[in-house]
Amino acid sequence: MDNRYPIGQFHCPNEVQEKDIQMWIKEMTTLPSRLTALTVSLDELKLTKTYRENSWNVRQLIHHIIDSHLNGYMRMKLALTEENPVVKTYEESEWAKLIDYELPIKVSLQLLESLHERWTYLLKNLTATQLQRTYQYPDGSKMRIEQSIALYAWHGNHHLAHIQQALNK
Repeated sequence: MDNRYPIGQFHCPNEVQEKDIQMWIKEMTTLPSRLTALTVSLDELKLTKTYRENSWNVRQLIHHIIDSHLNGYMRMKLALTEENPVVKTYEESEWAKLIDYELPIKVSLQLLESLHERWTYLLKNLTATQLQRTYQYPDGSKMRIEQSIALYAWHGNHHLAHIQQALNK
């Protein structure tokens, strides 16, 4: 197993079924509680553990998840309200060096809970037409909202598995 991808690399589905969307939304709905259950009682030493050499530590992973998911939420909202908007990327590794990554994890866990409550409510109520709306990355590649749901469900599970790896070391 490649410990960089404990659940495997993300493969963007071309064909998406309604049952897949419902499964991914459920994973997104439960991510905040699963992440909180795993991390809320960790001491400072455990928050500094990493899942592999030169990787982010548990604290950084938690703060990264909310940064990424805030961006994902905004990308989907833009796709729902604009015609194929070009979305901004960001330097994740640079964000992880910013001072707010030193905050207690409860700040990001609370934000993740609120964000996912709003985000999954929105996703559960999208029409088939809305699920087909797209956004575009600066490199020109496009992603449909239904594919983006798959991406962010995978992303949360991916980093949850990293945290589990770090804590098991």
